[in-house]
Amino acid sequence: MLNAREMMINRRDMLRFGAAAGVTALGAGEAFAKAPLVGKQSPTFYRFKLGNAEATIISDGVLPLGDPHKAFLSIKSEEIDSALSSNFLPLDNVPLEQNTLVLNTGDKVILFDNGMGVSKLFGDGTGKLLQTMRAAGIDPADIDIVLMSHAHIDHCGGCVGADGKPNFPNAQYFISELDYNFWTDPTKTGSLKPFLEQALRNLPPIKDRITWIKDGMEVAPGVHAMHTPGHTVGHMIFMIENGNDSLAYIADVCHHPILLLERPRTEFAYDTDPHQAMQTRLKVLATLEANKTKLLAYHFAWPGIGHIAKAGDGYRWYPAHMDAMYVSPI
Repeated sequence: MLNAREMMINRRDMLRFGAAAGVTALGAGEAFAKAPLVGKQSPTFYRFKLGNAEATIISDGVLPLGDPHKAFLSIKSEEIDSALSSNFLPLDNVPLEQNTLVLNTGDKVILFDNGMGVSKLFGDGTGKLLQTMRAAGIDPADIDIVLMSHAHIDHCGGCVGADGKPNFPNAQYFISELDYNFWTDPTKTGSLKPFLEQALRNLPPIKDRITWIKDGMEVAPGVHAMHTPGHTVGHMIFMIENGNDSLAYIADVCHHPILLLERPRTEFAYDTDPHQAMQTRLKVLATLEANKTKLLAYHFAWPGIGHIAKAGDGYRWYPAHMDAMYVSPI
């Protein structure tokens, strides 16, 4: 067995040999191909089977939330830094994904939330929904139902385009009346003026197509709404059942797999009622964990599908395996 000094010497020799071999090979001729940098990502979508339905997760892009010390409350700054750094995450910004879901049941095509639309409040990295949807082979005109978990800027922002016309011209829209009334009322939205502007731009133009969601309502075949207040007054999650499979679309019950999942009692600055949101989060997560329900988290790392398991006072995130061998069930 080699001792430490011999291992170090051998490593130096190998590096020296590798460098010399590289020089020899590169110097042997000049006909080496050079390719330009591409400089962009491919459209981000992921397709999988959900019972007898086809599910496609469409990214609206990454939303940089900014300084985590301002966004996460009731937690010490050094605890935030420790939690993030130990998980190799940045300390100066919280990048959130936007994992929208398109569910094709064979009879209906259902879109869950619709991203930032034309708003650039969080930069140019958002607003990718329509582009990516088309790249995934989904025509926005084929959407039958648009379910909106709540009326925040990054969940209802894609209802209408830059021209003010509906992006999903044949769809019926669903949202809580509580949320509609709250986020279109300037006396209630306070300092969140861009959120008000986004709601006013996207929701009143389609009001004649909106159905109000009630707690427990079957909003589409096999899709039931559950009122989960706190993040907003009318926030909803959706429990999906198809064939032998189920999936919980939890929207914004939990934004972050470390600071809000492992530490579910942390409060979040973008919650309308942070304490109520924390209590709701504890109840929802406990139920999902007890039932071993697979979930889709709107803001978790792409594509946001996985399970949770109890870990201390919180939960650990277990991302689901991505199936590269997808075959349509329909």
